[in-house]
Amino acid sequence: MNRIDHDLLSIQEARILVENAREAQKLLAAYPQAKLDKIVGRMAEEVNQYARELAVMSQEETGFGKWQDKFVKNVFASEFLYKKIRDMKVVGIIREDKENKTMDIGVPVGVIAALPPATNPVSTTIYKTLIAIKSGNAIVFSPHPKARKTIGKVLDILIRTAEGCGLPPGAIGYLRTLAADGTAELMNHKDTALILLTGVPKLVRAAYASGKPTIYGGPGNGPAFIERSADLKKAVTDIITSRTFDYGIVSASEQSIVAEDCIAEEVRQELRRNGGYFMSPEESEQLGKLFFLPDGRLNPEFVGRSAEVLAQCSGLSIPQGTKVLLSEQKYVSAANPYSREKLCPVLAFYVEKDWMDACEKCIELLVNEGRGHTLVIHSNNESVIREFALKKPVSRVLVNTPATLGGIGATTNLFPALTLGCGAAGGSTTSDNVTPMNLINIRKVGYGVRQIEEISSGVIAKEATAANRTGGLSQQSVETQDLRELLKQLLEQLT
Repeated sequence: MNRIDHDLLSIQEARILVENAREAQKLLAAYPQAKLDKIVGRMAEEVNQYARELAVMSQEETGFGKWQDKFVKNVFASEFLYKKIRDMKVVGIIREDKENKTMDIGVPVGVIAALPPATNPVSTTIYKTLIAIKSGNAIVFSPHPKARKTIGKVLDILIRTAEGCGLPPGAIGYLRTLAADGTAELMNHKDTALILLTGVPKLVRAAYASGKPTIYGGPGNGPAFIERSADLKKAVTDIITSRTFDYGIVSASEQSIVAEDCIAEEVRQELRRNGGYFMSPEESEQLGKLFFLPDGRLNPEFVGRSAEVLAQCSGLSIPQGTKVLLSEQKYVSAANPYSREKLCPVLAFYVEKDWMDACEKCIELLVNEGRGHTLVIHSNNESVIREFALKKPVSRVLVNTPATLGGIGATTNLFPALTLGCGAAGGSTTSDNVTPMNLINIRKVGYGVRQIEEISSGVIAKEATAANRTGGLSQQSVETQDLRELLKQLLEQLT
């Protein structure tokens, strides 16, 4: 089979999948919340039993990260997330204000095109499927080529389970013939209502070119600021724990540390005690050359690899037990690899005079890359925390917590999510941790509570007051009286 045939087959498959999803969603749209919840519950329960197996399969297929941490994320998506969404009202009447006589009705958007990443293929696929069906939508996936087998197995489990308890066939689907043209057709199809894109930067432009609303969980470049009032031991432990979780491939993970000068040496020592290795300038340059390809994309050979593997590949000699590689930096630029997101346990280390200079450094880093994503601050000074929260171009400010786990809602009370919106600043339609509520339209219902005469009488009273002040009726008063008379006649005709 030649390449052209493969592309055409992928396009045709995408069309069939979306058309089947459209018909299935018409049926799904009539399901009450209770029936949707039953299906979602069964899917979550069933896929949870495969969480470990799928974690191992994911690591073996992609080579990214640690299966043990992927296991945690898979349980997070199938159990922790499910408990959070289980009792949510998302479709039908979701809010009613009897006093003000208004109602909100949740209406599914329709067919969702979903693009999961190779870095978190299982957890993200489970998450997207659960929130889509919870909100009465159909969902069609274009699996990442590097994780096609794993994503396919996850979806086979979810489809079999869901259809076994009443999901219309076609409501969950995925491309088996993978090609760029097929993915483009999936996004551009007239019946696709929304694109849910996580961690696939090269498809962002194509998604927006489709003209469809796009929820994009983009790259992070989150700095971690350690302020002088922080519990330094806890701050460093949190950062190391976060940066080594699944070898640093979660987008919310810290990419740099910014420390105040007065505590910088103590922070360095604490980092060393916790498995941090500070590279020399020569070693930093040697390693830095390997992170990105000539076209600016991340080098996949270094994504989700341990510090030990990174050192071996770059010819560095590091102490046994090293968990994170650190590079002392002064400046931020697009050409500096340590100023950008790297999906591996490497951190830039900046020292600033005080929290105000640190604030500016954090902004520089975020503007360079990761605008709209995440920042973490370690501090016990509430006024400094609030200054950071008010002034940073991010959608999430995390306080005294590991960013990887805090950003997705595991160690914070943010909504548990594996697609983290970056807002307008980051090119997404939302800045939320994406929930089922982001996948519906809300139909507003308002009952009449006052008559037009009540509104117009207020206008007449104001005109009369103005006329008394000026000694006669203005032209506007005459026009208002004419309008009132016309409204009265119309009301008489209606009754």
